[in-house]
Amino acid sequence: MQVKRLSTAAALRDRLEALGCPLPVVDQVDPDGPLAQHHQVDGLTLHNRFTILPMEGWDGTEDGRPTDLVRRRWRRFGESGAALVWGGEAVAVVPEGRANPHQLHVGPATGADLAELRATVVDAHAAATGGAAPVVGLQLTHSGRWSRPDGTARPRTAYRHPLLDERVGADDAALLTDTELDDLVAAYVHGAVLAAEAGFDFVDVKHCHGYLLHELLSAHDRPGAYGGSFEHRTRFLRDTVAGIRSAAPGLRIGVRLSAFDVVPFTAGPDGVGVPASGEPYRWTFGPDPDALADGTATPDDLTETHRFCDLLGELGIELFCMTGASPYWAPHAQRPAFFPPSDGYLPPRDPLADVHHMQSVTRQVTLAHPDLTVVGSGLTYLQDWFPHAAEGLVRDGWFHSAGLGRMVLSHPTLPARVLAGEGLDRRLVCRTFSDCTTAPRNGMVSGCWPLDEAYKSRADRVELTRAKRAAEAARGGRSRRGTAGNDVAGDDA
Repeated sequence: MQVKRLSTAAALRDRLEALGCPLPVVDQVDPDGPLAQHHQVDGLTLHNRFTILPMEGWDGTEDGRPTDLVRRRWRRFGESGAALVWGGEAVAVVPEGRANPHQLHVGPATGADLAELRATVVDAHAAATGGAAPVVGLQLTHSGRWSRPDGTARPRTAYRHPLLDERVGADDAALLTDTELDDLVAAYVHGAVLAAEAGFDFVDVKHCHGYLLHELLSAHDRPGAYGGSFEHRTRFLRDTVAGIRSAAPGLRIGVRLSAFDVVPFTAGPDGVGVPASGEPYRWTFGPDPDALADGTATPDDLTETHRFCDLLGELGIELFCMTGASPYWAPHAQRPAFFPPSDGYLPPRDPLADVHHMQSVTRQVTLAHPDLTVVGSGLTYLQDWFPHAAEGLVRDGWFHSAGLGRMVLSHPTLPARVLAGEGLDRRLVCRTFSDCTTAPRNGMVSGCWPLDEAYKSRADRVELTRAKRAAEAARGGRSRRGTAGNDVAGDDA
């Protein structure tokens, strides 16, 4: 049963209970309630409990600079009224670390470009709300294994992977040396200095979604200074933080972490996602390394996740953004959706179960590490009931701030409307059609193609339709059927 067919918050609660996945969903959202409360973090004040999660843009120039579409997206981040803009855009610290040819990256004009983007957010927020300025960060990244700087796979990896190497054509030549990693630490520090000079409040040293720094955390078998022990696998973070503290001492640091992982998935014969391997899977971060070594690790083991969060405390990092796994090999785990992207698979279980799993892990992190301010994610699939769950989760201490990802592309004013007591504009609620992933995976720009007029009217929308039809045909025409065989009403284009 799709969430959009649940007519009340109580019906959502009942469905979650029936699945064995209870969440604190409130019946009525109080505009003066938990989501409107201030929160202090690292000397900063968040004036409400909404966060705009970082985006990976596919619509910059070929030399890594913003376009009008990028500026429009950042303006809408400001118009949202959210108190925290986490990362804004994923900016590659070197051109070859881009995930696509139109991702922003550090270059000669980066300082001025970043200052313009930050001002765009702050000015739009002031015009829309008249309130205090939001806290704005910048996400720094290197795509590592998933680098495609010229449109073709150019992987740079931390280690050889028996399942993922084939997907990107990685071989021994793709392995980064310790010297190259040393140089990348310097590149991250340089990017942070530019962000500080542009007025950003913090930088996110990104450790998620299978990109380079996340992959380093699972480099259990890598020799040398960046692999093997926990201390070596976190060396990149520690050296980067030390460099930033020295070069930009007033700049705060946050980390977005894939706090849990799963084995890579692939589409089975019926189009439904299945694990790509049934063997013990050790190429992961989170479980106790001894359990990984003897094959007894479980997906719920967060031994090293908690150790990593303890390290953040030791490094004086208070800003923490939660996510899990990778959209490249397990999109259902962090982006629960009824409709798969073109290169994905039908959900292996009710997406509500994956919403619950993300919130459950987030709650464990929040409770175990009270010095962290935790931003939650993975809530978009709740659709009309997003704010009802967000209020309950903040109220009950599952996390401190509710993050909006795909939802902000279709409904950027959601936080402002909720805080004003107006409720959602149901015409703009993200229905997780996954077009915001399908389009860029097929060479088109990022955005909400089904609901945002700026994208609905684009001439190249016909290419998106073709890509979706081809993907549906490859899955045997199953893109409109759920795992329980429920036909989906309406068009998902």
